[in-house]
Amino acid sequence: MSEQFWLVVQYPLKSEKGSQRDHWLREKVMEYLEISLADADLGYVDGFDMGKSTSDPKKYALNVFCVVKEEERGISLAKRVLRESRLDHTRIKIATMPYGKEETYTLKYAYKKGVTDFSL
Repeated sequence: MSEQFWLVVQYPLKSEKGSQRDHWLREKVMEYLEISLADADLGYVDGFDMGKSTSDPKKYALNVFCVVKEEERGISLAKRVLRESRLDHTRIKIATMPYGKEETYTLKYAYKKGVTDFSL
């Protein structure tokens, strides 16, 4: 059995609670990723959190957590699904960390060049 990874897709939010659109986005992102990961036999969506960033309480984020069997395929699938479904793929960050280990997430993809920081 191959090693598993946490994969998190992060969207910036303007407020702690998020707008009606943010809640709609959360539902659609989770639904589309769940279906796509299952179809590819690659993993599953494990939940989300929404609100203040733990590293900077003045910033807010929506984090959708997935568990994937293959890190690179999981990242590619998430980017493709969000782009093809038009789910604000131009605002996302994707980060991963080995499953079952207390490490920090490593940024693997950012919506624009030069973005290097990632935190929950």
